[in-house]
Amino acid sequence: MIQALFDYQREIYLSVAQHLKSFAADGSWLALFMVLPMGVVFGAAHALTPGHSKTLLAAYITGSQVKLSRGLLVSLALSLTHIALAVLIAVLALPVVSIALGSAGRAPALEALSRGLLGLVGAWMIWRALRGRRQHHAHEGEAVGVMAGLIPCPLTLFVMTFAIARGVPWAGIVFAMAMMAGVAITLGIVVGLAVLFRSGSAIILERFGSNTARISTLLEIGTGMILIGAAVRQFLVA
Repeated sequence: MIQALFDYQREIYLSVAQHLKSFAADGSWLALFMVLPMGVVFGAAHALTPGHSKTLLAAYITGSQVKLSRGLLVSLALSLTHIALAVLIAVLALPVVSIALGSAGRAPALEALSRGLLGLVGAWMIWRALRGRRQHHAHEGEAVGVMAGLIPCPLTLFVMTFAIARGVPWAGIVFAMAMMAGVAITLGIVVGLAVLFRSGSAIILERFGSNTARISTLLEIGTGMILIGAAVRQFLVA
């Protein structure tokens, strides 16, 4: 399944490269806009591949007790940061992306920063749960989304680099926006499934005698442990 997604992405990328070449040659914005739906599909398929903090996003939504609407804002913040950071790196030619064999397009420093910040959020969630506090900061979820999205999208980097090399950076930015929409759709589905899982789990646990407060505490502590575990793993494999 994952290999099929990678193969599909490769086909789309080749097609996108051809359309960007055509746009660089004749400057037809109509031709570019016609390929934008492909960018949405491209982004959605890319978000299904490993990475994109889907597990951490699902864990946070499950344990934080945020509503679906707030969860979708979290996923949107993650998607926007993930794509926009790659665009900025390409446009500003920031030297934060690795070009080592086997890790091209990665930004190890940003990955470590992202996971480190999420680890701190996890520790905060555990402390809050043990203290019995249920109040969440107004923009906590969006902040978590930004932290999780601090890893730049490698495919957006490739598209932007290609567009800049062809002298059409704006075309790359427009296509990147389409890819962001696709990533947001996939992550939004992840949020919806996490909310359903949380609701279903609460119903089952309540039938076995657990009260709502205890369930919330356990879920939040579990989420905190997952976030801390991701941070520890990032530094161990770095």
